[in-house]
Amino acid sequence: MGKQTKFEDYSGFVEKFKPKKTTDDCYTPPLVYDAIANWVAKEYGLNKADFVRPFYPGGDYLRFDYSGKTVVDNPPFSILAKIIDFYIKNEIRFFLFAPQLTSLKHSKKECAFLCCDCSITYENGATVKTSFLTNLEPPDICVRVIPELNDLIENANNENLKQQKAPPLPKYKYPKEVVSIALISTYARHNVPVTIKKSDIEWVDGFVLDSQRKEGKAIFGGGFFVSHTMGQRLDEARRQADEARRQADEARRQADEARTVTWELSPRELEIIDRLEQAENAPPQGGFLMPERS
Repeated sequence: MGKQTKFEDYSGFVEKFKPKKTTDDCYTPPLVYDAIANWVAKEYGLNKADFVRPFYPGGDYLRFDYSGKTVVDNPPFSILAKIIDFYIKNEIRFFLFAPQLTSLKHSKKECAFLCCDCSITYENGATVKTSFLTNLEPPDICVRVIPELNDLIENANNENLKQQKAPPLPKYKYPKEVVSIALISTYARHNVPVTIKKSDIEWVDGFVLDSQRKEGKAIFGGGFFVSHTMGQRLDEARRQADEARRQADEARRQADEARTVTWELSPRELEIIDRLEQAENAPPQGGFLMPERS
């Protein structure tokens, strides 16, 4: 017999067979891609028919025919730097999807970083904060934040998710004299002690209220009746749970604040900033200023 792989537990064994979601397997939903491509065509005065997508499974971007074309595509993020260097060296126009948190550094090259604070849910289910790198901007542009593009992507992504998923389930609210597993779970989640005796309850027949029966609904997980007085006590426990949740949220906020580190600037760095300030306020030396885009 061959050598067998040992796993510490069953979950480790199952994990071996799960497909891995990587940033190199993030295929863009058509709704999202079209929204972005339409914006690129309008913003830069380009023909969408000239857009190409060389990063398909099995494709070779190094041997792709880019004649008269503009790349608008979602490349493998693991080789993004290599791709950008190739396009810049070969004077190929590009507008590339890029991971938001790690792509600013590429704007040191002959391209600009277009920051969009929105997430895209890709075809493999991975949700990635996405921005863009492009050489379609004027050469002196380093960073642009474009609310219009952000809104277009967010709307397209939400519409795509809506088409993929069933409509959200309704939320049910029960009288305080009806105790469901969802309510009990709230107490447990926020460490609110509750004890209910068997003598204090009567089970809901079939876990269905009369008002639910005609709608074909039921109390998920089961439930039971309690008296008005017990219902009041449990309602007070619910309010305690709500307050516990509020306090937990505040504690998390304070913890985040306590972990925040503010870095100070050195005299050398302040000199750099002063130089940039002087250049910013210096009167123009002839020529003309490019008007800002509306």
